[in-house]
Amino acid sequence: MTAKLCKLFVGGLNVETTEDGLRKYFEQYGTLSDCVVVMNQQLGRSRCFGFITYSTPEEADAAMAAKPHVVEGNNVELKRAIAREDANNPDILANVKKIFVGGVKDHIEPDNLTEYFSQFGVVEKAEIISDKQTGRKRGFGFVFFEDTDSATKAVLTKYHTINGNKVEVKKALTKQEMSTGGRGGRGRGRGMQNYGGGRGGGGYGGGLVYLHKPTHMQPICCK
Repeated sequence: MTAKLCKLFVGGLNVETTEDGLRKYFEQYGTLSDCVVVMNQQLGRSRCFGFITYSTPEEADAAMAAKPHVVEGNNVELKRAIAREDANNPDILANVKKIFVGGVKDHIEPDNLTEYFSQFGVVEKAEIISDKQTGRKRGFGFVFFEDTDSATKAVLTKYHTINGNKVEVKKALTKQEMSTGGRGGRGRGRGMQNYGGGRGGGGYGGGLVYLHKPTHMQPICCK
């Protein structure tokens, strides 16, 4: 789980930004164990996104908390690196603060959820759902975080053990969010072939890279 929390996706890079330039900027938040600018091998140019890996989750959190970032003149997008198999999974990509916790046994209380999930960020509240007629617990609950990044960190690992109870976590989605799904690019780079940027700008697909600007979106061909 720790390794997953250390990897970050950087989208919308200046085409001239090198790995040295990317490393120099983000090392102000901690020690980088890896830094990759993904290249188009045929054209010999940057695909305008990359990955950075911090030595500790705390350093990655510091970089995330310091947004927005401007690297060599470009406003870049920083987000958690998502495993390729989850690149279109709305349970992970949804931009929400609430997570679903399933498989909760009767001995687990809301305070136990709050204490456990606080390792991922500030928990505003936790609740375990009970049957309105019988008062019996229904085996699931919800955790509400202060920010969306904390929720994403929590669901990067599907199963967690709380007081000896193995539970499953997902983003808590509305029916509309579930039907919309997650769309976005994937990124592949040295040592990070299984990670992508997930939803939003900085991803690529269909031969295009989309770079978010303050007032418009500019496509750059990167076949």
